[in-house]
Order: sequence, then C-alpha cells, then structure tokens
Amino acid sequence: MAESPFIIQEHQFQKIKALLQRLCVESASRVVFLVDRDGQPIAFHGDIGDMDTTSFSSLAAGNVAATNSMAKLLGEDIFPTVVHEGERESIYICVIGRSLLVLVFDDRSTLGLVKLRTKKASHELAAILDDVSLDTDKHREAQNSFFAEITDEDIDSLFS
Repeated sequence: MAESPFIIQEHQFQKIKALLQRLCVESASRVVFLVDRDGQPIAFHGDIGDMDTTSFSSLAAGNVAATNSMAKLLGEDIFPTVVHEGERESIYICVIGRSLLVLVFDDRSTLGLVKLRTKKASHELAAILDDVSLDTDKHREAQNSFFAEITDEDIDSLFS
C-alpha cells in the first residue's frame, strides 16, 4: 500500500541534490538516485546516459520489495541493503525509511568504497528526510484545521 505523499520544499531539495552530488563524487559512482518506496524518482545526480530513470526507479523499488519479502520468509524484518554485481556495472541500494538511495557504479569504484561513503551520506539524508516528513505533517495539520471549520450545515446552505 502506498504511503501518503510528502512535500519537499525547495531548500530541502537543494540539500538533497548537493548530498547526491557529493556522494556521487566521493563514491566514484556513475549515478546516484533517491527514489521513494513506491518507485517514483525524487532526485538523481550523475551520468544517466540513455537510461529510463522512471523505469529504473520503479524496478529498484520492486527489487527492494521482493527482497524484503524474502527477508520475512527467513525471519528477518528487512534487508537494509541490496547489491547486484555485474560484469561492467553494479548497483547498491540502501533503504532509508520510506526512500531508497541507489548507486550505480563501475570498475572505477569498489563495493567497499560505495558502502563506506553511503553509510555517512545515508545518515545525513535521513535527517533531511525527517525534516521533510515533519514539514509535511505540519502542512497537513494546517490544511485539516482549515477544513475543520466547515460544517455540514455550511455545505448544505451552499446548495440550498
């Protein structure tokens, strides 16, 4: 089931983009994505070439969902990271709350370097996403309080 959407403010998005840029450089990755658990791309940095980012994001989320189902069959709550190693390119996926940090890297980097750099960045990203969540909750509360003032009688009087 999809979680309710969140609202990212411009200053928060710029922090996310800067973090992805830094992580891409520090981990020597080809591209770094931030994707929500529903498979929607939030932001990315790096060389995507002719990659279909929407399909890639959706498949990454589906991959994590399938892997988490396997984890539950084994008695685990979740596998917080997923790694796919290919001949030329590899993928590292780190679960951060309701988001996924996805790195695509090649032989210019190593899995160890990617893990090391992602660990630090994931803590910073989690803090930004916590702020996003708090701001979204405040926005929803403000909207709900606005509509709470409208009564059934007010609506009936509009259509009478």
